Amino acid sequence: MAYRPRITTPFTATSTADEVLRGVDLTGLRAVVTGASSGIGRETARALAAAGAQVTLAVRDTDAGEDVAAAIAGTTGGSRPRVVPLDLADQATVARFVDAWEGPLHLLVNNAGVVTGGLERTREGWEVQWATNHLGHLALAVGLRRALARGAADRGGARIVAVSSTAHMRSGIDLADPHFEHHAYDPQIAYARSKTANSLFAVEATRRWARDGIVANAVNPGGVATGLQRHFTPRQKASLDAAEAAGVFTYKTVEQGAATSVVAAVAPEFARSGGHYLDDGQEAYTVPDDADLAQHPHGVKEWALDPDAAERLWDVSAQLLRL
Repeated sequence: MAYRPRITTPFTATSTADEVLRGVDLTGLRAVVTGASSGIGRETARALAAAGAQVTLAVRDTDAGEDVAAAIAGTTGGSRPRVVPLDLADQATVARFVDAWEGPLHLLVNNAGVVTGGLERTREGWEVQWATNHLGHLALAVGLRRALARGAADRGGARIVAVSSTAHMRSGIDLADPHFEHHAYDPQIAYARSKTANSLFAVEATRRWARDGIVANAVNPGGVATGLQRHFTPRQKASLDAAEAAGVFTYKTVEQGAATSVVAAVAPEFARSGGHYLDDGQEAYTVPDDADLAQHPHGVKEWALDPDAAERLWDVSAQLLRL
């Protein structure tokens, strides 16, 4: 494989979403942010709206979403975001969201995610973290592909941002048993696999859709204390505390955590280049699959960028979803 330098930007681990958007005018840009009722999703939506984007908050809790929309309109002076119900673990609501969408779409931020402390399943019998973090977002993106293609024709390109995590370093995917039907359940491994899948989605979506002007990139927001951790088991919390104590990561503010999502969404360096994994505002360096997380806290493992794995994952997922 020919050497290609990593894509870099002026931004760092301490940059905020507003700093990334300073001087950027997003008037006319239509964006969807999933999981935008709290945490990084809320801040991503706020920053985009403050720059002039027309934002749709795709959320499970529409009452919380309406509160966020009102707060965004009140603090940014921009237009009030739309609030539309979306439960990524429920394929019926994904289908309703897609069917109701009208017009072009320029930016899709697949931000929503769940962490469980034990085995939970959807009505289809799918493991909830895999179903929500990966399958739901894949179904949403496929359903909105035509809208994204129209958006790309409007503005010279459309983008998808897939929010992954350093957790991807714990495990590659297991297409033989994605729902833990044959192996003992480990919620940390299940989450890790879903985050690897988010990165592989970006690889394959770009391969399939770049000809339509659509690129997808995965991002690691870094360690941010949000509501995502509320269902952590004592073991998961202890693991996180140990990682922080070892210097694997330093907690960021929510404003800093949203910055890399916004870099992938608007930075010119990624306008036509996809299939990358971003960390601290830059394309991450690749590390071997057997690399120790404590030694490589900011890289991306090879299994999360493997094009063959990405294609297999897409095919298996699409068949499961009957896309």
